[in-house]
Amino acid sequence: MKLYNAPMPAPNPRRVRIFLAEKGVTLPMVEVGIMTGDIKKPDHLARDPMGQLPTLELDDGSFMSETVAICRYLESVYPNPPLFGRTPLETARIDQWTRRIEFQAGTPAGMFWRHAHPFTARVVVPQYKEFGESNRGHYEKALGWLDRELSARPFLAGADYTIADICLLTLVDFGDWIGLKVPDDLGNLRAWHARVSERPSAKA
Repeated sequence: MKLYNAPMPAPNPRRVRIFLAEKGVTLPMVEVGIMTGDIKKPDHLARDPMGQLPTLELDDGSFMSETVAICRYLESVYPNPPLFGRTPLETARIDQWTRRIEFQAGTPAGMFWRHAHPFTARVVVPQYKEFGESNRGHYEKALGWLDRELSARPFLAGADYTIADICLLTLVDFGDWIGLKVPDDLGNLRAWHARVSERPSAKA
């Protein structure tokens, strides 16, 4: 297998790198430039017609995209340590949290990035800056909700570190990079972030 990848701060490729690091698995990686436009060139569009990253090339020469789908496949190939749960109930809980992170926090962060950040101004035409900026409050509201949830457990889905934590870590770090800071008064979320950032995999 081979992973088509982009470096920090791109959050989605980093999800898969962290997942692999937690598994202790090393795959060959090929960097595909985002800002250079390489993701929209024919070579990469043949791998992923949407021109996105990451993309996993399988041993049979086929390709797979979308981070959670890639990680689910890798979980089936490398089951230990389990990052999608050990039981059907644990798996369902982890899926619940992964989806909630993506929709409740990821959506407003994405809209802010697309419409309010100068970095994307040349590729998102037109930008609706007022709409983009309005998502800052929605993102902070989602972080406040996550802060309350994390008052009761060390990780999002319970006692164990999972793909849900990986998704939130990469989102929070990307949010910080684009100007969406975690408010100072969210102590539970900040403590969680410090814990997961200390894991060796967080450097991936």
